[in-house]
Amino acid sequence: MQHIVTLLIAILIFGLIIGIHEFGHFIVAKLNHIQVNQFAIGMGPKILHFQKGDTEYSLRLFPIGGFCAMEGEDQSSDNPNAFEKKAVWRRMTVVLAGAFMNLVLGFLLIAILISTAAKVPSTTIAKFASDTNAAGETVTAAESERSGLQVGDKIVAIDGSHIFSTTDLIYKLQTTDKASYDVTVKRNGAKLTIENVTFHNDKTDGLLDFAVQGKAKNPVTVISYAAKDTVATAKLIWMSLIELVTGKYSLQDLSGPVGTVSVIEQAASTGETILERVQSVMNLTIFITVNVGVFNLLPIPGLDGSRFVFLLVEAIRRKPIAKNREAMVHLIGMAVLFLFMILVTVQDVGRFFQ
Repeated sequence: MQHIVTLLIAILIFGLIIGIHEFGHFIVAKLNHIQVNQFAIGMGPKILHFQKGDTEYSLRLFPIGGFCAMEGEDQSSDNPNAFEKKAVWRRMTVVLAGAFMNLVLGFLLIAILISTAAKVPSTTIAKFASDTNAAGETVTAAESERSGLQVGDKIVAIDGSHIFSTTDLIYKLQTTDKASYDVTVKRNGAKLTIENVTFHNDKTDGLLDFAVQGKAKNPVTVISYAAKDTVATAKLIWMSLIELVTGKYSLQDLSGPVGTVSVIEQAASTGETILERVQSVMNLTIFITVNVGVFNLLPIPGLDGSRFVFLLVEAIRRKPIAKNREAMVHLIGMAVLFLFMILVTVQDVGRFFQ
């Protein structure tokens, strides 16, 4: 029964993320008076479909993709409402709209999560870990306090990398193999950098040796933090992609749809209450949707980022690249991406049976 529930949650998450992405392309295309021939959620055989106006809407069997097929997108068309007939800047907005909507979804989910919390997190130090010595006196258990950090310091950067939210802060400390850091803080209205700061909690033997302040919850603080945390999550994903390319992570560290379902099952069982489990699933959904948004902006053939590059070249040279050549590039790119997905899925299945 648990596996069925997990599968349903996974289908809901994939459908939401794919649907919001394709809806972004769809609605901006409509706003630019571009004819949309097909709008589909999922891939493969149609489960449900209907025609409304010029557009066929369909729900398909496999929830691992979707598409928004526009007239004149990959082939020439004499239709005045064809994609290729519109101004370059209009086509650019259509291409970028999918990734943008994924980031918007991440922002909205973060805002909802913060709204369920008692306080809005910050990067300002509220207190340090403490302990009791042999004489019964309360002493610090935080190495970062001994290194020079103080209560009230707002952490704005670590080793030159800007800290937008607690997501940034935790990621930086947990993924960097360093003994000490250069921490830039805002103290008494002025910025200063404290060198060779070590983070260590004597009581827990962990890195997090301080707690951050919580701000009062209101529309301004919630929206502000949600925006910062969306940027922080996108930055985290971008840094992970760089680390993958530079060899810090290998292909064995990647997961496809099957592996993601396994992670969703873990998230759905994390927490003692239903609210905590829902929050855990929402956190994972935030990461996935922002990941989809960032990844789609990469200039890889077949992705939105590549289509944007072709439009940018067209805008610079004032002449479009031949449709057949562009279509071939995207076709090869999609074939490689599907092959890559198959390899990662096989790897996920192997892990499952192990």
